[in-house]
Amino acid sequence: MSPDVSPEHPTADLSSGSPGAELPAVDPAVTAELVGALSPRLRKRLDAGVAKLAARPAVRDGDTVRIAVDDDTDLELHAPGGTVISSDAIRCGCLLAPDCLHRAAAASAAPVADEAAEPAAPTRTPDQAQRAEEAHEAQQERQEEKAETAGPEERAAARAVFAAAAAVLEAGTDGAGAVLQAELLRAAHTARLAGLPRASAAAVSVVTGVRAARSADPAYRLADLAEALGGALGVAHRLPHATGADLAELRGTARQPYRPDGSLRLYGLFSEPVLTATGYAGAVTWTADAEGRLYTVSDVAPGGPGRATGAADRAVRIGDTSLTHRELARAGLAVSGATVSPTGRLGAGAGVRAVRASGAAWREEPLDRLWAVPVADQVARALGGGHDLLFLDVTLMGTVREATGDCLLADCAGVPLRLATAHDSPALPYRDNLRLLAAAGGTGLRVVARLVPGPLPRALLLAAEHPSDAAARVDLGLDRLQHADLPAVRTPASAPAPVVDEAPLHLLRRRVHQAVSGGRRVLAFPGSAAGDGARLRRLGLGTAGDLLDELHAAAADRARDAFGRLLPSDSGRFAGAWLAAGMYTGEVERALCAQAWGVSAVTA
Repeated sequence: MSPDVSPEHPTADLSSGSPGAELPAVDPAVTAELVGALSPRLRKRLDAGVAKLAARPAVRDGDTVRIAVDDDTDLELHAPGGTVISSDAIRCGCLLAPDCLHRAAAASAAPVADEAAEPAAPTRTPDQAQRAEEAHEAQQERQEEKAETAGPEERAAARAVFAAAAAVLEAGTDGAGAVLQAELLRAAHTARLAGLPRASAAAVSVVTGVRAARSADPAYRLADLAEALGGALGVAHRLPHATGADLAELRGTARQPYRPDGSLRLYGLFSEPVLTATGYAGAVTWTADAEGRLYTVSDVAPGGPGRATGAADRAVRIGDTSLTHRELARAGLAVSGATVSPTGRLGAGAGVRAVRASGAAWREEPLDRLWAVPVADQVARALGGGHDLLFLDVTLMGTVREATGDCLLADCAGVPLRLATAHDSPALPYRDNLRLLAAAGGTGLRVVARLVPGPLPRALLLAAEHPSDAAARVDLGLDRLQHADLPAVRTPASAPAPVVDEAPLHLLRRRVHQAVSGGRRVLAFPGSAAGDGARLRRLGLGTAGDLLDELHAAAADRARDAFGRLLPSDSGRFAGAWLAAGMYTGEVERALCAQAWGVSAVTA
């Protein structure tokens, strides 16, 4: 486990792991500036420089991280507040500095600063929160009155994001080195300056996903990167042509406003650790009021796995309460002068008062009503844009082997449900707890899970009742189960996978994912589409077959000049074909997910 590098531990040895996991976050503009200043010769050596730097020891001293480039040279990153915000804050002691490769390599190895992470809730009085909310609404009204269509700067920024993301897609994760990543970060910075925070955040999420793939991060998932890349291309493609409310949605907001919400009586549900690829870590505790509305209390800041596991024992940042996140998950909270964001996050303003109150068991009111909602209605709410938490009563049936590892099979009101780990980091106990629960076949439990849209009922397991004590609960990302916690009578841990008549959508989804990992070239080989398009059409998925054929055709389309030399590829056509295939796959999987859970209709 990596050491805690939070302010409580100002000096920590980071040599036990890759510096990229512990370096301070770097603003995208800084990385783009340093990489852009390199000569063509040094750009070719940048990826090798990043790999070499990752093997060097590093130490943190307050706001400064030092990396020993060699026995005589140190590289320093100065990050007040946990983020490097200027290129001058990265200093190297080599003879070629400041034009050396080391500074750009350090910025490329560090996490990308993400404005959307919101590491701390704002500290405001109720009057200040009200004025801020009114100013935010007035600004939105002025934007809508001023421009019903995107302006020239916004259109240029969107095109830059699309072109940079298309270049990453064409190269694939194997070929998207530090230079292509820097170009996408430059486009993200341009979008942020143009007032497009959603496009900027989408571009940054692609870079962090590519870095996770190239560093063999155990938490990396190809499907997540494909979704992030589709989000960046989709926003950039739609924005220049959008109008009105659609344009406002595509622009996004840089910060969520907090609205006054009076007094609240909250009951703790569970806590989950937060560990992101952008270098943030901490914990989020979920609570509910008497009406079943959900609220969150978060403590997320720059850090690594150590902070993710330790944040649960820190006091929550609301009022003068001394409750830790772990305690709040099982207790209650009475809040006066509360401020709440649109996503239900509680603010920690100066005017907020909070005291400890009694909690409630999951099988007691008012929390019991969360599990009383029919499962199909919960899934419909999640697919329609509501929160994606599911409150389920399940019977454990064993494990099912999948390509990504074993997952827990459970019966949920007659639906064969697959419960997977919420995070694959070995520092978090999710996977170990899932293995132990698999040995408790036949046990009935109440669980909290996060919906994963797909053709099979699937969710990420977050919290559960204690296997042998229904009055207790286990936060599966923070608490560790032991063999002694399991019921005395156990059934075999294996269970036959249910036979599912699944639509062959995987034929298209597989090609979409292959393009993300291998780039354009893996779909351009002659015969790589042999029969898949025709098979999809025979099975009634004519649109999927046409999209697959177009994707292969766009990948293989390389024109030649009069001398027979290959001309530059049309990355726009390939990106457009890939985006269309990805969006179609997502929408069909959403419909299949609703069908698998017995949802009659979903309204967005």
